[in-house]
Amino acid sequence: ATKKACELLAYTYHHLYKLNVSGLRFFTVYGPRGRPDMAPFKFVDRISRGAEIQKFGDGTSSRDYTFISDIVDGVIRSIDRPYSYQVFNLGKGNGTSLNEFISIVEKHTERKAVIRQLPDQPGDVPYTCASVEKARILLGYEAEVSFDKGIRRTVEWYSKSRSDVVSDEVPTETPEVQASGLSRSPSWAQIVSRSAIISN
Repeated sequence: ATKKACELLAYTYHHLYKLNVSGLRFFTVYGPRGRPDMAPFKFVDRISRGAEIQKFGDGTSSRDYTFISDIVDGVIRSIDRPYSYQVFNLGKGNGTSLNEFISIVEKHTERKAVIRQLPDQPGDVPYTCASVEKARILLGYEAEVSFDKGIRRTVEWYSKSRSDVVSDEVPTETPEVQASGLSRSPSWAQIVSRSAIISN
């Protein structure tokens, strides 16, 4: 609702003040330096460390994961090709199931996931995917990085960054507790932050 409201507000400014507006809808962006609260980073981090991941449902749910370089390409194209008012979806245009997601992360981390099976989360939709036809026609946009290649690049970045900061002796941390009461293993970013505080 807030995203739609933002687009309507932008249209109002376009209508009243004749501003050129291009609204961009990003579909599950991931990659190096990505948000640590999102599944791609969390799964790479936890599977790499042998920490437990939570799997909701039977694994058939699917999302359109978009590598950061493809999103940047779409942003630049929207700037270079101004329109009076348009809204574009930026995504791969195809989905990846949760089961396939976990399998790909296992392949590139060379670790087996420790999975805690949980029921479907209330309100979760089984499938999301970007319709990128308009962006393809008006912007010349086309995602180039497959999910397999994107996860490989993310794992390479993660491994290098972690080896630069963290020694082989990873501190033992007490798992966090979510609002639901379920335990949650701390992320690599949190471990690094706490280790820096201790060492100083």
